[in-house]
Amino acid sequence: MDVESNISNGQITSGITLRESVLKIINFISVQLPFWRDDPVRIDEQAESRLNTQLSKFLNYRAREYFPMFRFDHEEPQEGIRSLDISVSPGIGMVIEARIYTIYDPVLVIECKRLPAPKKEREKEYVSSLSPDKKSGGIQRFKLGLHGKQYDLAVMIGYIQKQINGSWLETINKWIKELVEKPIGDGCVWADDEMLYLLEDDAYTGVIKCNSTHRRTANNGKIEIRHLWIVMRKKSA
Repeated sequence: MDVESNISNGQITSGITLRESVLKIINFISVQLPFWRDDPVRIDEQAESRLNTQLSKFLNYRAREYFPMFRFDHEEPQEGIRSLDISVSPGIGMVIEARIYTIYDPVLVIECKRLPAPKKEREKEYVSSLSPDKKSGGIQRFKLGLHGKQYDLAVMIGYIQKQINGSWLETINKWIKELVEKPIGDGCVWADDEMLYLLEDDAYTGVIKCNSTHRRTANNGKIEIRHLWIVMRKKSA
């Protein structure tokens, strides 16, 4: 099957909800991830910042043809000096659910993490920092409202650079379970129902999709996170 022929042309009809728009964006990203990884002109990189830059450029390039209503920007300012890795904003002003979204109004924010993390002290950073003072964890920052404070749906992209014993899903859920039983004192309260669950594991494309829902720390709200993982296979010489 020609995977690329199944890509949506990205057209959004009138009356569509914000959630429907965001889910279309997430689907577009998941389809594009293996094309980005396997792009013959892409330079192999290991560093997260370089991978994020590459990915946002590629998504913008593909969006011009397949998803022209939105653009993908590298880094989006958040609380204090923090920034999210990628944001998605309208390419032109548009109205969704009676609200005007300008080119400055992201409709989706994305945090990216390497799996595994590059250093032992950052081992569990996909979920949380090891220290209550650092607050560098991906899910942790969403729970604390340091990232995506005004959103109820966000994305985390995992660059799987090395396989481990078991699976990354099992490992990440193990880290969450540890936080349920022994919080680190950062203000986050974790629960068993915050575990990730598998939506799809495509061995052909190397894309794994998971979902999770987390309680916000600052209020009674929740945030849903769609997890998109891409196995970073070695490119042919």
